[in-house]
Amino acid sequence: MTIKYLKKSNKNSSTDDEKTKKIVEKILKDIEKSKEEGCIELTKKFDNYEGEIIVSKEKIEEIKKKLDQKTKDDIQFSYDRVRKFAEAQLKNYGNNFEVELSKGLFAGQSLIAVDTAGCYVPAGRYAHIASAVMSITTAKVAGVKNIIACSSPKPKIGAHPKIIYTANLCGADVILNLGGVQAIAAMAYGLFGNNPANILVGPGNQFVAEAKRILFGKVGIDLFAGPTEIAIIADETADPEIVSYDLVGQAEHGYNSPAWLYTTDKSLAEKVMKRVPELIKDLPELPRTNAEAAWKDYGEVILCENNEEMAKISDEYAPEHLEVQTKNLDWWLKRLKNYGSLFLGEETTVAYGDKCSGTNHILPTKGAGKYTGGLFVGKFIKTLSFQRMTKESTELVGAAAARLSRYEGMEAHARTGDIRLKKYGYSKN
Repeated sequence: MTIKYLKKSNKNSSTDDEKTKKIVEKILKDIEKSKEEGCIELTKKFDNYEGEIIVSKEKIEEIKKKLDQKTKDDIQFSYDRVRKFAEAQLKNYGNNFEVELSKGLFAGQSLIAVDTAGCYVPAGRYAHIASAVMSITTAKVAGVKNIIACSSPKPKIGAHPKIIYTANLCGADVILNLGGVQAIAAMAYGLFGNNPANILVGPGNQFVAEAKRILFGKVGIDLFAGPTEIAIIADETADPEIVSYDLVGQAEHGYNSPAWLYTTDKSLAEKVMKRVPELIKDLPELPRTNAEAAWKDYGEVILCENNEEMAKISDEYAPEHLEVQTKNLDWWLKRLKNYGSLFLGEETTVAYGDKCSGTNHILPTKGAGKYTGGLFVGKFIKTLSFQRMTKESTELVGAAAARLSRYEGMEAHARTGDIRLKKYGYSKN
């Protein structure tokens, strides 16, 4: 290997994990005892909001009337494509079936949606309209009967009106003016008159991510996810200006959002390292502050000798978003195996998938792309097995099960086979 780090981060996305864990654990314990009252008090404290928690139908209708048509059309554009993609996934993902494994022994599979899903829609630094589309739409298409949506409220306003509109459009049954750990707790514990969520989905800051991690087991979660990430694979054919814009486009998320470049072209790497700070400097204050910190502490530029080395380092990092701006895109599609979502060619970019092109933007981070993909209809569907037998099939199956049980020292298991063999006339005892 001849990998050379031209820039190496001095932090990683787990740097603040322990501190966050302690804070989140305390909040979750408090809310488990104080329930709705605790959520309300924390909402006053963290969001300076004292209005209604459950968004009323009247409020939804008011927003529908007031929201400008262009905004509605843009949200509809995103919704139509994400829904179409989710429907395509559902059509081609798994099947209910039954097969005869041996004479009289039938086994099969049933795909059953969870009853209740909790969808978190971030709205702290930015109003993540698309996150409502990604989570709620996919749950609805999967067949979830009860969908709860939560989003951080603003003082005297509540959740962002465009988020409320989107959540309602996509099929949320209940919308709560709650954000942060209290939102995750409310959905998990079934507060404010709702059923406890079977699964919690949606992106969020490190506190939201930690709350989901702690609650995992009590409820299902979409995936373990932390700060958003981008990696770009680029060769000498890539446009350094495009590469630079795309890195900055993700760095604006937050101070701890990694942005990585893997390249075989030193000249391109140098141009990008010069251009990125210039692009960041030209941003408005909030995204500029976020991007400056992210690039300084988490940005990396890695020079590789060839395509295989770039592929290897990329698979080691397993980035959430992976752009490939090179020759021979088909080779990369076949070679790469660890990522959240892949963007092939200069023509596409992370923002397209994040907002409206159809693929889901709730994706694995912190290397989780090595063992899971992003949110899709299958996350809301349980793949359950069943079996049925004739009495005649017991002769072989019952005897074998009894023997295997005794091999394991599990006598009571064995006797459940014995009694059936005896009842159906296949035992001499």
